[in-house]
Amino acid sequence: MKVEVRYRPAFAFAIVTLDEKEHIQVEGGAMVGMSPDMEMKTEAKGGFMKSLGRSMFGGETFFMNTYTAKKQGDSVALAPPLPGDISVIEMQGETLMVQSGSYLASSEGIKVETKWSGAKGFFGSKGLIMLRLSGHGTLVVSSYGAIHPITLEAGQSYVVDTGHLVTFEEHMHFDVKKVSGWKSTLFSGEGLVVELEGPGEFTLQTRSQDTFLSWLIPQLPTQNSSS
Repeated sequence: MKVEVRYRPAFAFAIVTLDEKEHIQVEGGAMVGMSPDMEMKTEAKGGFMKSLGRSMFGGETFFMNTYTAKKQGDSVALAPPLPGDISVIEMQGETLMVQSGSYLASSEGIKVETKWSGAKGFFGSKGLIMLRLSGHGTLVVSSYGAIHPITLEAGQSYVVDTGHLVTFEEHMHFDVKKVSGWKSTLFSGEGLVVELEGPGEFTLQTRSQDTFLSWLIPQLPTQNSSS
């Protein structure tokens, strides 16, 4: 499998080229184009209950698509729903937590599970809801905005707004909390944050869907708006 990412970081677009009979699992709605003889199968991965949990609590679609190359060099082009970056991660048996909505695709050998890793945010639409990905293979994740990696040494910590967190290594200690008391949480424009402690690496996205929506929605015309 070969993954080529173009037009990053603003409008990233991934072209996945497969060997004959090789598979890739793709989030529903992510396919932009594909080779004409590519085989596509839609199913509830892991069974009904796991798919329901991934859909309800992981921000992903209920059904996932599996693309299989009928011949060497067949390809499928993928893109996330929002403008931003795409990162390709070669997993070697480690476990990553991936923010809901950032999962785009993965090869065989990677297991995708839903994991509740923090209380749902009262002031955030998603809180810290993560997917747990483990195994060996290629993982493709997306972001709203560019992806920025940060590596922490043992004992080092860093505070990230939950809406900007994309991935972090499962072994890292984390704590979800208010930014600084209820007054700051209510009026500072910041919501819940997660404090991560090293050693380990995490990635963040340079834009937040929630922040964008909170700006956009008041701008939309209403029924009572004058023309």
